[in-house]
Amino acid sequence: MALTESTMLKLGSPAPEFSLPSTAGNSVSKGDFEGQPLLVMFICNHCPYVKHLADQIKSVADDYADRIGVVGIQSNDTKDYPDDSFEKMKEEVESRGYAFPYLLDADQSVARAFTAACTPDFFLFDADHALAYRGRFDETRPTRIESGVYDSTQSPSTGSEIRAAIDAVLAGQAPAEKQYPAMGCNIKWTRGNEPDYFPTES
Repeated sequence: MALTESTMLKLGSPAPEFSLPSTAGNSVSKGDFEGQPLLVMFICNHCPYVKHLADQIKSVADDYADRIGVVGIQSNDTKDYPDDSFEKMKEEVESRGYAFPYLLDADQSVARAFTAACTPDFFLFDADHALAYRGRFDETRPTRIESGVYDSTQSPSTGSEIRAAIDAVLAGQAPAEKQYPAMGCNIKWTRGNEPDYFPTES
């Protein structure tokens, strides 16, 4: 795992187009959320930084389900990282109780379009689908005990920063000017598919 930060895409950027298969068996696209704010989350199944936030990710998505669109996108190379396979994604939705669409970006083109760099990485767009917030979910992160072992109890997730950003967008206001990058595992790019902004796989 390489600890990686968000690229912090320029605020005001338009939401890239996407149309991806969902674990529910349908295809979900940006156009499905026309006229409403949209939270795009680049997540996966195996990353300890995503696991640290998973309960609060569900809570935020549930709390705002009737006011904004929410999608999770899994862009990791599933050949080298089978824990992030489409079948495992289905199991993740079931075990976590996610109600939002969980989408597979098999060719990683959507991650590249968003300049997503890590899991988790969050992009909040306003009702016109202009980028209003990007970066971290909150200030917490899991505590590393040893290789592959992390503890989330010492600093439990609150979702405070993403909630504040969503509340601002819903009120027609700009989120806080100071925004901090997300930090987590690097997206596992298919060999040879690494983007210019993240040219090497670690």
